[in-house]
Amino acid sequence: MLILAVFLGLELIGRVPGTLHTPLMSGTNAIHGIVLLGAMIVLGSADEWWLRAVGFVAVVLGAGNVFGGFIVTDRMLEMFKRKPGAGR
Repeated sequence: MLILAVFLGLELIGRVPGTLHTPLMSGTNAIHGIVLLGAMIVLGSADEWWLRAVGFVAVVLGAGNVFGGFIVTDRMLEMFKRKPGAGR
């Protein structure tokens, strides 16, 4: 099932035109922000040490995913800016 999901994901992403990547990344960042908020809430209510450790790892990885998404979105937006002195 995992191999099918990976194959389907690669096919779908490969067929998305470049102009749609930025809006898709913005939506994905919003979803990851909600996941990060949920991980922080769960981490705050964890009682056992191993739950805190797993929650901390989830928060760190989720934060890295959100910030990485913002970096990718910024790079995509840079592609659409006009170069100084080019064109009209």
